[in-house]
Amino acid sequence: MGSADLVGSLAAALSMVTFAPQALRVIRTRDTAAISLTTYVIVVVSTALWGVYGALIASIPVVAANIVNGGFALVILVLKARAVLVAKEP
Repeated sequence: MGSADLVGSLAAALSMVTFAPQALRVIRTRDTAAISLTTYVIVVVSTALWGVYGALIASIPVVAANIVNGGFALVILVLKARAVLVAKEP
């Protein structure tokens, strides 16, 4: 593993760790009042695009990080959208 892959893997791991607590809290409490729907739409789209980019350049760290982060963000987005649609939240 080269230096670039090592740095990419470390960055990917740290990035994944940042989304996990928020996703787990939202799953556990179902409280999304303080979360921006627009932000999570953008996060889900950006992680999908980064994942495609990672696949195009054949970078496993980029692909893996964006699959995991995209999954966490998608869970939060779905729960937030559900709360907005049933008019629990603005």
